[in-house]
Amino acid sequence: MDPFQFLTGGNIVTLALAAFVILLVLKGVRIVPQSEKYVVERFGRLRTVLGPGINFIVPLIDIVAHKISILERQLPNAMQDAITSDNVLVKVETSVFYRIIEPEKTVYRIRDVDAAIATTVAGIVRAEIGKMELDEVQSNRDQLISTIKLAVEDAVDNWGIEVTRAEVLDVNLDEATRAAMLQQLNAERARRAAVTEAEGEKRSVELNADAQLYAAEQSAKARRVLAEAEAYATAVVAEAITEHGIESAQYQVALKQVEALTALGAGEGKQTVVVPAAALEAFGNAFKLFGGKS
Repeated sequence: MDPFQFLTGGNIVTLALAAFVILLVLKGVRIVPQSEKYVVERFGRLRTVLGPGINFIVPLIDIVAHKISILERQLPNAMQDAITSDNVLVKVETSVFYRIIEPEKTVYRIRDVDAAIATTVAGIVRAEIGKMELDEVQSNRDQLISTIKLAVEDAVDNWGIEVTRAEVLDVNLDEATRAAMLQQLNAERARRAAVTEAEGEKRSVELNADAQLYAAEQSAKARRVLAEAEAYATAVVAEAITEHGIESAQYQVALKQVEALTALGAGEGKQTVVVPAAALEAFGNAFKLFGGKS
């Protein structure tokens, strides 16, 4: 059969109809990637939102109006001025990460979502820093980040957006404030050094006093021991006198005199020994008493 004869008449209509059917099928099937969602409109109104995978729509009536990525996004780092509660001007650099979880809200409720989030973050940062002093901003950055994130989440909830992370990257000060803080820091270091030195001196005095007290206690203990020994010796002598009479006392006195003379003669560098006039008598009495005891 001649091909030209096949394409004439009713055959052309059949081919056109077949092509139209194929086109309708292709238009009615939508394969959505895992990282996207499709917003479908019917006659200009929201019809449905297609999730990842194979989806079917009514051809020529339903159209895919918006293809929305649901991947996490990062806003460009933003720098905004803020004034703390103690009237210090700071420049705060922030960064926000978010993702779209309800495309139908994002498409029909906000025109420029990035600009809207950036403006919201700037206002919240200024408001939160205005409640804090500079020292709190520097030391409680984690708390500040958490507060900003919660506030941003509440603000953008109607836009179908989830804020996954909000970061305060840096808090910068002007030169005058930096110089004042440096001066304050140096003064604080000097104060701490002075306090440390004073505490060291105080501790030294306390230790010295403790040492003197300890020495006094030990000296008192030694004197007490000597006194107890002397008392014991006196008691022994008294007992001896009681048992043996006055001769025992005379013997002890003579013996002490002899010991004293011996110690005097044993001293270093002593070429001359000074003997009291009663020394010989003391020796004699001692030997006499000793002999008598023998």
